[in-house]
Amino acid sequence: MREDIDKDALKAQLLARAKEIAEAAEAAEEALRPVELDQGRVGRLSRMGDLQEHEMALAVHRREQAELKRIEGALARLAEDEYGDCVSCGGEIGAKRLNADPSVPTCIDCASRAHP
Repeated sequence: MREDIDKDALKAQLLARAKEIAEAAEAAEEALRPVELDQGRVGRLSRMGDLQEHEMALAVHRREQAELKRIEGALARLAEDEYGDCVSCGGEIGAKRLNADPSVPTCIDCASRAHP
């Protein structure tokens, strides 16, 4: 059992971030709907702006969903008492790395190899 990390505090951070993401998704629901052509609005630029805002909202949503999957994975590893172990090599993930991002699944070496 690792004593260099506070698993309860990290779990609380993971749950709080998951809640933030869920709340943000609810708030962004309108922005995620497909852009409809509004004949009442004049100009191609306003439609282009609407499309750009929609694409930006989709990009944020995709990033948040990816983060949510990492959080769910971290919570599952916590439940299985495998939290803090790299999913690639099985070695320990550094405490500083986990404190910076409790959802991180890999050690710094494996992450560096994955993203040179």
